[in-house]
Amino acid sequence: MSRQDKAVDLRSLTLEQTVTLVAEHGQPAYRGDQLWRWVHRNGVRSLDEASNLPGALRASLDEAGVICTALEVADVQRSVDGTRKMRLETRDGRSIETVLIPDGDKMTQCISSQVGCALDCQFCATAKLGLTRNLTAGEIVDQVYLAKALLAEEAPGQRITNLVYMGMGEPLHNFDHVMQSLVLLTHDVGANLSHRRITVSTVGLVPGIRKLGKQEVRPNLAVSLNASNDEVRDVVMPINKKYPIEVLLQTLREFPLEKRRRITFEYVLLAGVNDTLDDADRVAKLLRGFPCKLNVIPFNPHPLAPYKRPSRETIDAFQQRVRELGIATYLRTPRGDDIAAACGQLANREQQQELVQLR
Repeated sequence: MSRQDKAVDLRSLTLEQTVTLVAEHGQPAYRGDQLWRWVHRNGVRSLDEASNLPGALRASLDEAGVICTALEVADVQRSVDGTRKMRLETRDGRSIETVLIPDGDKMTQCISSQVGCALDCQFCATAKLGLTRNLTAGEIVDQVYLAKALLAEEAPGQRITNLVYMGMGEPLHNFDHVMQSLVLLTHDVGANLSHRRITVSTVGLVPGIRKLGKQEVRPNLAVSLNASNDEVRDVVMPINKKYPIEVLLQTLREFPLEKRRRITFEYVLLAGVNDTLDDADRVAKLLRGFPCKLNVIPFNPHPLAPYKRPSRETIDAFQQRVRELGIATYLRTPRGDDIAAACGQLANREQQQELVQLR
């Protein structure tokens, strides 16, 4: 095991854990508070930047293998619609992607939770990569800190208002690190994001949903449905064979929701697969009685999936039918399509090209 593998990552630690760590190095609690602020409020990239900490403490932490995990910005792509996609590299040379999506006075960041993904959703580029490893809590939050730094440079005055765990990976497959990252990002001394403006998306991992429901502070929950029956969902989302639609929906009926909060169902429209009016009727029947909304997402084509985007007429007809049947339904306008930053496209172009050549 390398020194890096054994390293303690400051960016993954809570304030209390940081205070405890500093105490183990013979320093008072306020030094731990200072160090945590440097990492999570000031966004330092290394211990050397924490200039008001005693040199002896920094040297002691370094000698003990304590690191301040820092992702590196490998590339930034900018769409004509204002979307920015950042390709980031981890300390072990892995690539992940995060996306900044402007919408009026809102700025939503879509962050990744894994390098690749093990859940083989057939329409998703990330799924074709397979799963390499989970991201640590520090690597998850550092995506937010690097995005904030990019906005400060390119769009002063703009800030991240909403956070969605909808990037690379299945968040509930990396439950502990994702929950730790939520603690870090919502701390009032750090990024100070509201849990009401954070959404965790899942393909429908039933055990993870149940576990999330037991957390004291819960983010918003989004669930990828993407089919109106088990026959189709088994094909486009193989996880359905383990947790079929009725099992998933029963779990969601039992999920504790705070007052005025709703579950978001996501539905990627695939031409000729799940986009008929009969599908719309069945979806409305499945969701009737839920405090929910349905996001209709026209498929974003990429070379790793055989599907096509439905016509505009088909999209509009599907949305209108579900809405007429009493379900709050919204159309997710594709954003960042020209830089492969739209929903389901997150595998950088080099990775996509390699995978296409292997097929």
